[in-house]
Amino acid sequence: MSSKLLRGTFILTLGTIVSKVLGLFYVIPFYAIVKAEGTALYSYSYIPYTIFISIATAGVPLAVSKFVAKYNAMGEYAVGRKLFKSGLVVMLATGIISFLIMYFTAPILAAMSISPDDKGLINTADVTTVMRAVSFALIVVPFMSLIRGFFQGHQSMGPSAVSQVVEQIVRIVFVLGGAFLIYKVLDGSLVSAVSVATFAAFIGALGSLAVLGWYWFKRKPHLDELLLEDKGTMDVSLKEIYKEILLYAAPFVFVGIANPLFQFIDQITFSKAMESIGLASQASEAFSILNFESHKLVIIPVSLATAFSLTLVPSITKSFVENDRKSMNRQLNQTFQVMMYLTVPAAIGIAILAEPVFTVFYEHKELGTEVLRTYSPVAILFALFSVTAAIMQGINEQRFTILSLLTGLLVKLTLNIPLIKMFETQGAVLSTALGYTAAILINFYVIRKYAQYPFRFVARRCALILLLTGIMAVFTIAVNAGLSQFLSPASKIQSLIIITISAIAGAGVYLYLGLRLKLIDMLFGDKVGKIKSKLHLRI
Repeated sequence: MSSKLLRGTFILTLGTIVSKVLGLFYVIPFYAIVKAEGTALYSYSYIPYTIFISIATAGVPLAVSKFVAKYNAMGEYAVGRKLFKSGLVVMLATGIISFLIMYFTAPILAAMSISPDDKGLINTADVTTVMRAVSFALIVVPFMSLIRGFFQGHQSMGPSAVSQVVEQIVRIVFVLGGAFLIYKVLDGSLVSAVSVATFAAFIGALGSLAVLGWYWFKRKPHLDELLLEDKGTMDVSLKEIYKEILLYAAPFVFVGIANPLFQFIDQITFSKAMESIGLASQASEAFSILNFESHKLVIIPVSLATAFSLTLVPSITKSFVENDRKSMNRQLNQTFQVMMYLTVPAAIGIAILAEPVFTVFYEHKELGTEVLRTYSPVAILFALFSVTAAIMQGINEQRFTILSLLTGLLVKLTLNIPLIKMFETQGAVLSTALGYTAAILINFYVIRKYAQYPFRFVARRCALILLLTGIMAVFTIAVNAGLSQFLSPASKIQSLIIITISAIAGAGVYLYLGLRLKLIDMLFGDKVGKIKSKLHLRI
């Protein structure tokens, strides 16, 4: 992996991780303000919003980065700039249309989500109000995403990383401040508090847009210099540009809405399935645990995979266009290994410490612990799908991305209600895992066949990673069990102590084994050696 790509990967990885971590920890005070009913209401609105935003952006960041990277590699810098100028207008129009559609279809979506027999306080009017509040963000986000994609296409990951973090900070401040002010200070309704919390997505997007605007004016002179080096041998019309962008973007849309679509299947089937087994009164609370509380924790280990997906596409496209298979295989080897090395132990660690983790972030709840323990390992599947789908964009096999996702969704839709009836909330987790597994297997087959990529080397390394994770898991379980003899996982403070000591012990064993076997050196290169020498480590 080139130094520029590696640097870009780490910058975007860092930005994504910081953004995800901020997005995780704000749920502690937010849950304390609105409780399970508020988070359920929040979740009912945010899942459709995520689907709308993915469609509205039309996979723009990745599609534009791929397009710009391709023509930059050819020395045709003016083609990318032409796309950028016209794309701003198109994205603004797309955002406004998406906003109007979501705003006016909110009552229909709300009716699909709530069971008539749900005895909770949430009703379709409440869900409609909250959905409409979050829909305003659709106006800004597509416009903003085009600018991010343009920078990424120039292998400039800083603007995207910084804007993500700023967007998250602004959003969280507005979420917590607004919800607390309305619900606790002004004694307003729960619906009003959650509506302000979802409207924060619009405010956060404005903050991100301001950052990107600053980067644009700062870097415009350099981008204009590239135009002076333009070969000018290609005159690509706007019709041809958007035809190519749509071919790139369609699979990105499906990849971007993969997780929200799986969640949306739960949203429209979960309450009805729970009602059929006599648990309608528990449906909203269980849905909140599944698709908000647990999901927020599970998605953290996927951050690395998401960051790699964003940076992988331009580099894979470049290697593919130049027919440099050796370089492409080397990039894929490193990406798969680093992703698995970091994602697998994190997911398994959360599963082992599910009880104290759920207590610290929310409250001590048996169902929350059970769902989180089952759901955590599914993060590995989320990560694998994200990375394999990105690879398929890079090798121009987008059609199979759509096929694999549709197959996964069909598995999820077919099995969801029967499994919920059999295993209640856990059944929804199991159907998600089976759906993602089906999609990933198709992706593996396509990559092996069309990229001629041999999985043998990565498979051996992944087996080693699983072995190290198993050793770490045994050690972490032992430490957790020992601490639980005199510390209670029902207490937030004591749970935090259990998590801290157990996580440090488990991570220490895992890191030591990785260093001892030279696996970390092979994955992260010379920088590890420099760090070890500075710390005087002889492992």
